[in-house]
Amino acid sequence: MSAVVGVAGLGSHRRVEQVMGMPVSVALRGHHSTTPDGEAAWQAVVEELRDVDRVFSTYRPDSMISRLDRGELTLQQCPAEVTEVLVLGSDAEDQSGGAFSITLPDSNGRPRLDPSGVVKGWAVERAARHLAGLEDTDFCLSAGGDMVCRVTDPGRPAWRVGIEHPLDPTSLVAVVPVRSGAVATSGARHRGQHLLDARTGRPASGVASVTVIDRSLTWADIDATAAYAHGPRAAEWLQGRGRTALVVWPDATTTVLDGRIPAR
Repeated sequence: MSAVVGVAGLGSHRRVEQVMGMPVSVALRGHHSTTPDGEAAWQAVVEELRDVDRVFSTYRPDSMISRLDRGELTLQQCPAEVTEVLVLGSDAEDQSGGAFSITLPDSNGRPRLDPSGVVKGWAVERAARHLAGLEDTDFCLSAGGDMVCRVTDPGRPAWRVGIEHPLDPTSLVAVVPVRSGAVATSGARHRGQHLLDARTGRPASGVASVTVIDRSLTWADIDATAAYAHGPRAAEWLQGRGRTALVVWPDATTTVLDGRIPAR
């Protein structure tokens, strides 16, 4: 879903794992960038995301969300985190006017519980707390390109997050400096037309990609997906929510909201 690529930072050390069916990486900079405590915090991130996958993956028939969808479990039999995610999904559906939903049609047209549009941003934001406990250490945690960043020392530069051009993956449409916050991008370049307008059940169209910058990755990710589902109304809907965002249209023109995204 995300098309954010590349993080640059002087003196940073990177680690990468394949988790939840996507590359998850961290860049650490500062005191714990190479210490055992830094490695332990990274391993805690990976283990938490693996736990999330066991609960929420729609690709695993034994996951709790799959069993809940089939009626084999009740919500009361699931961890509290399942209720938390479903409430977020319900709120997002209301706030998006129904364009975003966690109940989507499967290949046979049957309504299926699919909270994937909530889970990634929510899970990565939660997992980042393991890194936030590292003293005097900056981090940029990326999952499939969506990112949570923090800079602890005012003397260090911001992380620079490159946003891939949705029509030309060899170039960047913008480079965004982030000191403390999150960046999420929705688009169809890498996974095809997998993003649906829940109001119609059909693939969204009329927009190439949407990037949202916010303090919360949970809501940056949700709003990027919801805006993409709004298609030609993506920028209008985001503006109504007061978002800092970059919308790329199918003709390669762009709309910048809030003016803090320096286009290349």
